[in-house]
Amino acid sequence: MTTSVTQADGATVLTVAGEVDLATAPALENAIDAALAGKPAALVIDLTAVSFLASAGMAVLVGVHKRAGETHLMVVADGPATSRQLKMTSLDQVFSLHTTLAEALSALR
Repeated sequence: MTTSVTQADGATVLTVAGEVDLATAPALENAIDAALAGKPAALVIDLTAVSFLASAGMAVLVGVHKRAGETHLMVVADGPATSRQLKMTSLDQVFSLHTTLAEALSALR
């Protein structure tokens, strides 16, 4: 799993690629916490390049959601590897879930 951080339209975008499982979930949590340390107005977690999202990864997202504070948290996920699991577990009702990064950034405007 790899992560990268960019800025777009006033939001911090954390792009995640690869597999998010029990072994990589702590690294994802560290990357998200580092992005939140700057207290961005919005944090978009882009999972479109994630090929596998295990329950450990979803648990990280839930934990981050609880401690995001004033930061508006958004998740970008599309396809069977990510959005399907988020919808099946009703986490799409917890997060602001979008199918593309452009859609998420547009929703911030």
